[in-house]
Amino acid sequence: MHYHRLIQGVEYALGWDGPNALGTQFARGRLPEPGLVTRLLTPTRLLDILMRRSLSPPQVRCLRNGTELHPRDYIAETTSRRSQAIPMVDMHRLGHLLESGCTLVVDAISRWDATMDVACRSWQWWARERVQVNTYLTTQDTSGFTLHWDDHDVIIVQLAGEKNWDVRAPSRPVPMYRDAAPNSEPSDQRVWSGTLRAGDVMHIPRGYWHQATRTTQGAGYSLHATFGIEQRTGVDWLAWLADRSRENEVFRHDLVRHGPQEQQAQTQALAEAACHLVISASPEEFLAMREQQQPPPRQVCTHGVFGPPAVIACMTDFPPRLSPCGDTIIVFGAGKRITVAAKAEPALRMLLCGQPVDLVAVSAAAGIDAVRLANVLIEEGLCAEVTDELLSGYTGLIPTDNS
Repeated sequence: MHYHRLIQGVEYALGWDGPNALGTQFARGRLPEPGLVTRLLTPTRLLDILMRRSLSPPQVRCLRNGTELHPRDYIAETTSRRSQAIPMVDMHRLGHLLESGCTLVVDAISRWDATMDVACRSWQWWARERVQVNTYLTTQDTSGFTLHWDDHDVIIVQLAGEKNWDVRAPSRPVPMYRDAAPNSEPSDQRVWSGTLRAGDVMHIPRGYWHQATRTTQGAGYSLHATFGIEQRTGVDWLAWLADRSRENEVFRHDLVRHGPQEQQAQTQALAEAACHLVISASPEEFLAMREQQQPPPRQVCTHGVFGPPAVIACMTDFPPRLSPCGDTIIVFGAGKRITVAAKAEPALRMLLCGQPVDLVAVSAAAGIDAVRLANVLIEEGLCAEVTDELLSGYTGLIPTDNS
C-alpha cells in the first residue's frame, strides 16, 4: 500500500523511518501539512456521524471532569412507527453538555466513517498490528480521564482546538492488562508537559502515564484522535504455542496424579515435547500466521446485482502474501489460501496493492481479464467493490496511481 498521507506526516513529525521506533520512547512533533487534520475529521462531522447512527455505550460515552455520565444524560430511545425502540444520541441533550463542558468519547469510529476506516487499515499495513482509533471531543474548561496508562502504544493526532497534556515515565516496564503485578502508582518523572494544537502529533508508548485536560483554558474545544496499536508480545506467542500443542498427542493426555515414577516420566516427556515445540514454531512464524489468518472485515458485497465491479480495493487487515509455486501462485490473506495461474501475478499485485484500482486499466496493463480475477478476490473477502462512500476515504489521502 502506498503510505497514507497521515502516516507520511507522522513519520516526518516524529523523525521516524518505518515502524521500528513504535513503542520505544516518547516522541512529539508537528505534521508538515497542518491542513490534513480537517480532511480526517472535524468536530461537526463527528457530531453528524452520531446524529445519523444508532450508537450507545460503550461505543459512545460522555465524561464531565473525569467522571463518566449516565447514558440517560445523552442517550434516548426513539420509537419507530411500529413501536420499535432504537437507542440514539439525544443531540439536544448532548448539545447542552458540550455547551457547559464535557468530554465526548467515540470508540472505534472507523466502523462508521470511511476516512477513518482507510486510515486505520493503512496504519495496520504499516505496523503489521491491529489498530483502533478513538476520538475525544472536549469542550470548555473541563478535564477528561484522570492520570492513567494504556496497555498499548498510541499515536495521538490533534485534529482541532487545543488540549493540555501531562506525560510521565512508566512505573513498571511494559505493563500488561493481565499482568503478574499491579501497576497503580503513577511515576513522578515527567516526560513532557504542554499543549497540543491542531496539526501536532504525539507518540506515547505502552505504560507511560498520561492525562489530557482543558482545565484553565476557558471557553473553546479540543478534538483529537488516538490510534491505539497493540503489539504482540512473548505472552501472545506462548498462548499460540499452547494452542499448537494440541497437535501433539503427548500434551493431550491427562496429567498423572499418582506414582512418582510415572509422574517423572510424563514430566520428562512434556519437557522434551515443549522444547521441540518452542524451537520448531518461532515468533516469526506466529506473526506471519496471525496476519494470514485474520478473517475478512465487514464490507459491501453486491454479487453483481448492480453490474460488474469497476473499481476495487484490497480490504485485508494486513498485506496479503503471494507465494510462487511452479506454474501457479498462492495468495494467503483473510484466512484464505487461493491458488491462481502464475500469469495472473502482475494483475494480482495491482489488485492487492491496498489502493483503489480500475479493473479496465488492470486488464489492459496485465493482459488478462481482471474482472474475473477480481470477482474471485471479492468472493473470498480479500477485496471489495469501491463504493462512493469508501472512495471518499481514499481521495486525496492515498495515491491512486492505478485508478
